[in-house]
Amino acid sequence: MTDKFVKPELDPRTVAPGEGDERDTLLGFLRWHRETLRLKCAGLDPEQLASRAVPPSTMSLLGLVRHLAEVERGWFRRGLSGSDAPRLYCTEAAPDADFDGAVAEPDCVAEAWRSWEAEAEFADRLIAEAPSLEAVSMPNRHRPGRLTLRWVAFHMIEEYARHNGHADLLRERLDGRVGQ
Repeated sequence: MTDKFVKPELDPRTVAPGEGDERDTLLGFLRWHRETLRLKCAGLDPEQLASRAVPPSTMSLLGLVRHLAEVERGWFRRGLSGSDAPRLYCTEAAPDADFDGAVAEPDCVAEAWRSWEAEAEFADRLIAEAPSLEAVSMPNRHRPGRLTLRWVAFHMIEEYARHNGHADLLRERLDGRVGQ
């Protein structure tokens, strides 16, 4: 059994700045939540990462990585930058493929992490380089009308916070490690 908590000196997360401007604070909290997801998945093999929560749910840690890559891509790459970037996993016919396709294969795990990292890097660059947090997104199927970069960044922090709660429960079920 794994230690219940990660020892503070081994916690790799970067704390969001306590002082600084709004952009740095948003980026700091978003990075901290991403690092929390990575921490929840650390040291697990493909079988553990793909382990489902509670039937009939298809939620898994690997599914969360894939889902969050898809969400980052949707909001930042398509919504804010206007890029013609196809969805990574989901389709009209398979809207839950981010979770359903999260299988215990090393190639699936490696690809999920590569996609997630690429989308997070894109989002960080977009946030850092945008002339203003007032930059607006394109309307999408989830939310009519345009939204500011500020709104999208706050939403992504909320999205990670919610799913990191799921990740806490998934990880605890696997080996007893709980959230921090």
